[in-house]
Order: sequence, then C-alpha cells, then structure tokens
Amino acid sequence: MTAPLRVWAPFASRVDLVLPATDATEPMAADVGGWWAASRSLPPGTDYAFSLDGGPPRPDPRSPWQPAGVHGPSRTFDARAYSWSDDGWAGRDVRGAVVYELHVGTFTPEGTLDAAVGRLDHLADLGVDMVELMPLAAFGGRHGWGYDGVALWAVHEPYGGPAALQRFVDAAHARGLAVCLDVVDNHLGPSGNYLGEFGPYFTDQHQTPWGAAVNLDGDGSAEVRAFVVEKALRWFRDFHVDALRLDAVHALVDDSPRHLLAELSDAVSVLARELGRPLSLVAESDANDPRTVTPTRGAFQGRTGYGMTAQWADDVHHALHTLLTGERQGYYVDFGTPETLAKALTGVFVHDGSWSTFRGKPWGAPVPDDMDRRRFVVCSQNHDQVGNRALGDRPSRVLTPGALAVSAAVVLLGPFTPMLFMGEEWGATTPFQYFSDHEEPELAAAISRGRAAEFGGHGWADLYGADVEVPDPQALSTFKASRLDWDEASSEGGARMLELYRGLVGLRRSEPAVASGGGTSVRVQDGAVVMTRTGSGGPGGSGGCVDVVLVVEEGPVSVVVERDGDPAHVVLDTGVVLGGAAAVVEGRDGAVVVTVRGPGVVVLR
Repeated sequence: MTAPLRVWAPFASRVDLVLPATDATEPMAADVGGWWAASRSLPPGTDYAFSLDGGPPRPDPRSPWQPAGVHGPSRTFDARAYSWSDDGWAGRDVRGAVVYELHVGTFTPEGTLDAAVGRLDHLADLGVDMVELMPLAAFGGRHGWGYDGVALWAVHEPYGGPAALQRFVDAAHARGLAVCLDVVDNHLGPSGNYLGEFGPYFTDQHQTPWGAAVNLDGDGSAEVRAFVVEKALRWFRDFHVDALRLDAVHALVDDSPRHLLAELSDAVSVLARELGRPLSLVAESDANDPRTVTPTRGAFQGRTGYGMTAQWADDVHHALHTLLTGERQGYYVDFGTPETLAKALTGVFVHDGSWSTFRGKPWGAPVPDDMDRRRFVVCSQNHDQVGNRALGDRPSRVLTPGALAVSAAVVLLGPFTPMLFMGEEWGATTPFQYFSDHEEPELAAAISRGRAAEFGGHGWADLYGADVEVPDPQALSTFKASRLDWDEASSEGGARMLELYRGLVGLRRSEPAVASGGGTSVRVQDGAVVMTRTGSGGPGGSGGCVDVVLVVEEGPVSVVVERDGDPAHVVLDTGVVLGGAAAVVEGRDGAVVVTVRGPGVVVLR
C-alpha cells in the first residue's frame, strides 16, 4: 500500500478524493498549513484525482504517474517495488565526465526508455560516462521536447512511465554509465497546467519569457520551494539518478535571503551523504556568473554561492561554432575569431563583464583562475544550438569532416566537462527540429504561427542560401525527420568519424595531461590555434604535455611547437583518420614542425 494521499490546496474550503474506477468521491480532512489528507491509503496502480470546492477532477500536483495523459487522473505508484541490481554502483560526479545528451523520443525508432536501453552498449563502447536525458516530465500530447511539462513528478507515459525510468537507470549503471535527468522548474507548459488552481505556485511579482514566474519568494512560497526540492530528492532517491540538469536557472527569480538553488544544493548534499554516492546539480544559466558554481559556504564578489556542481558554458560553443562556420547572426555577433576561441578556452566566458552587442549592455563576470574548469560543461552541439535553428540542422550540414574533427578535439581534449549530442559521434546529418503534439486546436495553431513568426526576420536566407520554410512544429513529419538514423553510424564516413570520437575519448581517459584536469594555455600562431594541456600528475600518472593543433583554414598550415625533453610524437593524427587533412610532424632544432592541411587537427604528446 502507498501512504495516504495528501495535497496542498490552501485556498480551497473543501477537497474531495475522486476515484474514477467506481465514480466514488470521498471528503478529505483539512490539515495544518493548507494541506488536506485522505482517510485511507490506495493500493499501487489505483487511479485518483482531486476535486476543489466541487470543481472538476484534477490530477495530483505531485502525481507519480499519468497513464491517461496530463488531463486524466493520476495513478499511485510504489517506487519501492522495483528490485534494483545496482548495489555495487559507486556513483559518478559530473565534473570531468564525458556526458551524452539524448532525447528519448527520437533516439530510437521506438522512442521509449526501454528501446534506449538497447543502445547503451554503443554509449559504453564510445567511452561515455554519463547519459543526460532531455526532460521526461509528462507533457501534453505524445511527442515534444519536454520543456513544456506540467506533471513534474511523473514520467511521460509514451516513454514508458516511471517504471521504465527505473529500468533504464538500472541498466545504465550495469554498464558503468551514470544518468543525468534534465528537469524544468522555471515554468510549466500551457496544456494541463492546473497548479494555479491548487495554490500560489506562480506570482505576478516577477516575469519570465514564459509569463508569470514560479513563486519562490512571495506568500505561500515555502511550500512551492518544498515542491521543487522534494521532487529533486525523489529522482535521486527513488530512481537512483546521479545528476540533475536544471533548465534556465536565471529564470528562477528569487529575492529571498537564501536562493532556492542554494537551498536545493544543501539538501542534495545531505542526501548524497546518506546514500554514500556523489549527486550532481548542473545549471543552465545565461548569466555567465561564477556565483552559480561557488559553494554555498563560500562567496563570489560578496554574494553567497548557489552551490551547483557545474554549469553550462555556452560561450565556448559560440566561439567554436562561429570560427568554424563563419556565422555571425543573433547572439553570435561578438564571436568568430581565433582570439575569441582562445579566450573562451582559457577564461570560459567571452562575456566576462565585457560589452555584449546582442544584449546591448555589459554582461557576465570573470571566472577566477583557480576555479576548476571541470565545473563548466561545454559542447559543439546540443538540443538548443541545433533545434533552435530555422531548419534544426547540425554543423555536419556545412562542415567538412576535418572541421568536425577540430570541433570534437576542442570539446573532448579541452579543460572542461565535455558533452556530446546524440548522433554527433558519427557526424549525423538528421536534423533535430522543434516539434510538439498539442491536441487543443487553438494552442496548436498558435504554436505553428509563433514558430514561423519567430524566425521571420532572422536573415536565414543569407545563412541557408535561399528563403526557408520553417518546419511546422505540429506536423508529424517534423518529429519523424528528427529521429536518428542509426544506419549512418555504419556508413564509411560515419564509421571513420566514430573511430575518431572513440580515439579522442580514449586519449582523454589515458593521458594524464588531459584526464587530470591540469592547466591550459592557448595561442594563435600562423593561422592555427594551439591548445596546450599541461598535466598535474594525477593519481596513477605523472604530468606531461599534450598539444592540440587546430587548423580551421583551407590549405596547408605549418606550426612550430616548442618542446622540452623527449621528442614529441603523434598520439592521434585525425587527418589520417578522416582521410581529409594531411599532417606531418618533423624535428627541427629541438622544436617540432606540424603541417596540417586544414581544416584539421593533430594531437601531439
């Protein structure tokens, strides 16, 4: 039996428990603090809902299971019933891990968590350490990105529901893979959002891009904050996940003395000690603020830290993408030179208090030199940077294999925590477009119109070479086009690219200068960017030095790399692997001359 049901509904004068199977209605007893309690427990698998003041039945705000969709009744779920096999799992901190982001609905043809289990061996063979699942919270319709979830404690039924998530995590741990779950607490979607009927979950005192903000500092906010914190602890405790990626934390507007993120960080730290394994929180933030990853017991520029384990660092992506593609539209306007990439690779944030042309004001703050760079998650592709383009096209649409190799080497051999986006490892050409499946006609039409209008003035004709028709998010064809084509991985070009990625990940694991998280210096020389990683002599290894020579121009470029001690030798010659760029290493007066026919990359030890 599950515990007796309780619900927070401080504005209601009467709350009834509704049992659809028998059409029964049972009054609930008022409790302290605006809570209401049922008189009895319900067996696992029982459908139920709540009626407020005689109104229509609504799903539980803390519903663990929504098998009939976000408008239907909730269903009880006993999370303790699953027989776990991961007792030996020691956990994995996100810092320094090779992270792999995937969307369950398009990762496999079936689009389920159980089907995704069948591809975990591929990820383990690639060398992935942590699988990041795009949001699973129940949302309107069958398919979507998941950032419009409304039943935030439930797992989307078309993906398999809560039991399937437990099976997926258990299977991942059996292969040595940690699991990160992407969660969205800064807003709810438009379809099935009934939280406001139950209590003051939202406030007009703050605004976000999605409307009224979540109430984190007004009347009734203590229970709203508890709703967020307890949900996070539940994913760690009942579903054994290892990390949470927190969407757009800059939209969690909180003027209270102690920010929600700090409260969440401290609560997760307590649970980690109880469970005896590391638990990580990864923040997506547009603020470029090191305070995000400053411990709650510390301070940055006089402000108490938020205590996040890591945060996304989009400036590294922007600097790399613009240099390779030549794109400068929108928020890319301040990026695009080798010097900008050099700044991102050493300082993390390009906008570190400097002027942001796109925002029209100074932005960000500098990252302290002694702050662990593994606290910053970087990528060359992710769901946003691909999916928010007009056509959802990947860099493989315009970049040569050699240029893609440059991109991979920067991400995987740099000082940060690297993240790959599903299919990137074989140079996938399938797009990842924005798609939705709302059943309400007016909402569906509004989303279709809004997506087309959003991209109407972005100058896509200059980028794509012709006027483009933005794919309709509500069209089934948009969703189907975004599914990975796994046959590409075994094609000649895909197999070579996959070999490259395996080699880079293997080098990251085996070379102390990369794996130990040592220092990084970057210089621009003769048309190339040279990134040097100096090892700190981590456990089981000595120091050392790895030079990554990146050439983004066409034609041959020669670079002199100064060396001390033993002669350098090629560890990984990506030119040979990709068959596109030639690389030659030869000694000259104690130095090494590297000639790369770009775009391409060569790695020297």
